[in-house]
Amino acid sequence: MLQNTFIGVDLGGTTVTAGRVEGAAVVEKETRAITADAAVETVLEEIISAISRVITPQTAGVGVGVPSVVDVEKGIVYSVVNIPSWQKVELKTILEKRFDLPVFVNNDANCFAVGVKYFGAGKGVRNLVSITLGTGLGAGIVVDNRLYNGANCGAGEFGCIPYLQHDIEYYCSGGWFRRQHGVEGRELCRRAEQGNAAALKIFSEFGTHVASAIATVLFAVDPELIVLGGSVSGAWPFFKESMWRRLRVFPFPRTVERLQITVNSNTDMAVLGAVALFRNSN
Repeated sequence: MLQNTFIGVDLGGTTVTAGRVEGAAVVEKETRAITADAAVETVLEEIISAISRVITPQTAGVGVGVPSVVDVEKGIVYSVVNIPSWQKVELKTILEKRFDLPVFVNNDANCFAVGVKYFGAGKGVRNLVSITLGTGLGAGIVVDNRLYNGANCGAGEFGCIPYLQHDIEYYCSGGWFRRQHGVEGRELCRRAEQGNAAALKIFSEFGTHVASAIATVLFAVDPELIVLGGSVSGAWPFFKESMWRRLRVFPFPRTVERLQITVNSNTDMAVLGAVALFRNSN
């Protein structure tokens, strides 16, 4: 794989990014807006256009991460977030016919996890969980060096687990700052950087919620490593202390003592993760 060229595609709710990956580096990248409320075919052509900008005759395959449930074997995506027309799209078949190349499709959180495994902090780690803290909360699981999808590509949906008055995602995503405290996370982070006591207190509270999410992961998966990603992970310096303080009451102290938690710093991990689907398939 390291000698080949692959295309990684990250489909979001408003944009699509296609990157050409050679070895472990993204050497060319195309990001363009998508018409999220358009027909299936319109969005498909926008994705195909982005891929066409970076593909070369040396390309060996295309990996795609999508914000939805996926039939991983058939490459069918269902009910894509923020793209109403994409209720059932046979994306693998369509792209394979268009480019005459093998295509792998998976949930974007799963792509992030397998990307971390092969291109990030997860190198050499057998069991890891990635958690994306952004608009929502997503997670991907690697067990015994293999991405774990579950029977219906639903493994790792920790954000949907009931917690307090709502669910884990409600308290461990960017929307919590606005709903609970009436301020956007980015502005709160700016205030925290200036040493604002109120902002620091809010992030301390947030850290206790993140600890609860991580405790759930520890009970379910017991990984050696958890990697945080997503826009809210940029506030890590402001919530990590309260998070670790809460984790120290976890009932299995040795689990926490051996646990590593880090933050992804590679801005290309979504693209690399889509390409890592090929490594995971071997």
